[in-house]
Amino acid sequence: MTPEQDLLLRQAKESLQAAQLLLKESYPGFAASRAYYTMFHVAQAFLLGKGLVFSKHAGVVSAFGEHFAKTGIVPAEFHRYLIEAMAVRHLGDYSSPKSVTLDGAAQQIERAAKFLELAQKAIR
Repeated sequence: MTPEQDLLLRQAKESLQAAQLLLKESYPGFAASRAYYTMFHVAQAFLLGKGLVFSKHAGVVSAFGEHFAKTGIVPAEFHRYLIEAMAVRHLGDYSSPKSVTLDGAAQQIERAAKFLELAQKAIR
């Protein structure tokens, strides 16, 4: 693991912890957003392992699917989780405060935790 990948995984862990705190305090939109960033940082760490770096979120999401989900390196459901998390993040960040439910945010956090666990096993 490179130092850059380690940093990304530490950022992912902190984002997950923040998401859990935000959910506990009943801020589901912000919690879902932080859960997305957990997955986003993990995807970046995977891509960095192949020497791939992208400046846009859509590029990271697409490349993660192409290089890891479609090739079977990671289960395809993780690419779906990332795509759905990005959509929920947009709701949480740009829509009304009630657009993301507590249950919806909890689901995103659960998926983010699985994403981080996958990376900790695969990258470390």
